[in-house]
Amino acid sequence: MIPQKPSELDAPKRLSINDDFTFACGPHVPCFTECCGKLELLLTPYDVLRLSQELSVSSEAFIDTWTEMRWKTPHGFPEFLMKMDRETKRCPFVTPEGCSVYKNRPGACRIYPLGRAATINPFDGSKHEFYFTVLEDHCKGFEQKKTWKIRDWVADQGMEDYNNINDLLMELYVKRSRGKSVQFNQQHIQMFLMACYNLEKFRKFVFESGFLKKFAVEPERLRKIKSDDLALLEFAFDWIRFALFREPTIQIIDK
Repeated sequence: MIPQKPSELDAPKRLSINDDFTFACGPHVPCFTECCGKLELLLTPYDVLRLSQELSVSSEAFIDTWTEMRWKTPHGFPEFLMKMDRETKRCPFVTPEGCSVYKNRPGACRIYPLGRAATINPFDGSKHEFYFTVLEDHCKGFEQKKTWKIRDWVADQGMEDYNNINDLLMELYVKRSRGKSVQFNQQHIQMFLMACYNLEKFRKFVFESGFLKKFAVEPERLRKIKSDDLALLEFAFDWIRFALFREPTIQIIDK
């Protein structure tokens, strides 16, 4: 995620992928699971994909049951937040023993206690990123004598796929913030929500409407998106870039 630019005094120290930090978490740490409550847990499309697979439900059912939508955002796209327990204000998937969906936990939970910012060079498409520590008063993890290289932490927490897919979402946010889209209307918003957060409906849109009569999709890619949800999500980002930002990511069939 790309945070708002802080003042120089408040700005966290920028850390490279090769820098070290000291941290450990688990039942042996006094604050175990305290970070799982009283927070706004933003869920990306890839988070929704992984969690719906973990729970064996459709993405639509997951959205309806476990999330709340936020319409007003800096970038103009709606966002989804995890719906916290009304009484405890804690994540519905946290237990005294830890996270019950740990294998497919959201990216924000995986990378904690780090934050990540990434930018794309508009001229050559190269990616630049840096990390920073997220310091919270309740967290005792920094007091543990376990040193990590950020590179190793990212790999250990399985963040590579999350970073790669979430960067595609961030590109949409940046483009929208810079005003490089068509004039948004309700149809565009619904298109974004379907493509990014309702893969079952988006797959039907691709295969059961007139989509493939208007747009050319390579046979190998078509084979993948028919059964592979991750490939379909990547295709969804290309579709949004075509539909909302007029980029040539989808080929129109010449008549």
